[in-house]
Amino acid sequence: MTYTEQIERLYKRFPSYQVVGNRAYKPGIETIKELDEALGRPHRRYKTIHVAGTNGKGSVCHLLASALAHSGLKVGLYSSPHLVDFRERIKIVTASGYRMIPKEAVSAFLDEWDGFFDAHNPSFFEITTAMAFDFFAKEAVDVAVIETGLGGRLDSTNIITPVLSIITNIGLEHCTYLGYTLEEIAFEKGGIIKPGVPVVIGAEDCHTAPVFAKIAKERKSPIFHACEYDISAESISSDDLDLKGDYQQENLRTVLCALEQLGMKNPTAIDGLKHAAATTGLRGRWERVDLGEGRPALICDIGHNPHGLRWVFSQLQKETAKKVHIVFGMVADKDLEAVAAFMPSGGRYRYIFTQASTDRALKASELAARLRPYGIRGRQVKGVKKALESALERADSNDLIFVGGSNFTVADALEALETK
Repeated sequence: MTYTEQIERLYKRFPSYQVVGNRAYKPGIETIKELDEALGRPHRRYKTIHVAGTNGKGSVCHLLASALAHSGLKVGLYSSPHLVDFRERIKIVTASGYRMIPKEAVSAFLDEWDGFFDAHNPSFFEITTAMAFDFFAKEAVDVAVIETGLGGRLDSTNIITPVLSIITNIGLEHCTYLGYTLEEIAFEKGGIIKPGVPVVIGAEDCHTAPVFAKIAKERKSPIFHACEYDISAESISSDDLDLKGDYQQENLRTVLCALEQLGMKNPTAIDGLKHAAATTGLRGRWERVDLGEGRPALICDIGHNPHGLRWVFSQLQKETAKKVHIVFGMVADKDLEAVAAFMPSGGRYRYIFTQASTDRALKASELAARLRPYGIRGRQVKGVKKALESALERADSNDLIFVGGSNFTVADALEALETK
């Protein structure tokens, strides 16, 4: 069976939450514990750093991995979802750059543990988590930066005992599983706080701070608040990063606080922060795509919930292009009405509503209908590739095209651009 056939079979046999949504969600860590034990508990052979949060955890993971790599460490990086290639989820990062898990290693793991999968029926995320932990052990990494999938307390990654836990921020998302209040969601994310292990909190408010404080006190875990960290004294700001977007300021503060707790805040680590996108291959975070001379500017961002899209649309309104063509598609389980409250409309903004190639995508017609009462109107084009082509046909060289609304919308756009 070829690698492509293996991946297709993996998706068909064990649907992922990112692709099909609710019916793929499997809370609890019993199955991953069994698989981990069968593998020989590979994550115990290297240090780990565990990162949870509603938004920013992907950026924080990649910033941190780059900083540690530039400090001379061999770093494993596990994150999700991927945009174009499944192997983006599992990377080895060094100062010279990154490499994804080889196709041969993916196929070998799936072949070797096929019988276990039949007997125990793990979820897609449990399989990929185990694959990452096993690969990092075989690669003899010094440290692995591990991003949670959904929540924290019952997340498959929560079998590790890290040297540091990080919680970026808390917003209302995945409420069916994590709770309908900020306090409930903070409790679930706070589940990654381990006894005696320090934790860095990126951003908090009056709802979440008491929750984290209580958990940390009960578990005798030192707690550090990035919001109290004086970034003005540092030799770096978010403007220096190759990861762009105003929201990276908060992520940078969180990572600097984390590096200080790790005893790794040194000049080479700071240099690594500046080149995180290039070093780790992270994409889709206020990413400017060069379409060539005489073509419009193009920016894509994977912000996909009210908390994240508020930042994204605020940033978009600072762009000075004559017209802004917005290729926009969301998934059905997000709070569209909350997002509508801060979407720019009228004047120079031209919307193209679309739907990505995933079962979770909200139909373009429904997206348009639900936004109409908020004064947000636009054309409907089914399929991100066609929507992007439509925007390119209408945009002048001094215009801007923005693609966003979901990971899948951005993924489809990047894939379309790469295959042109």
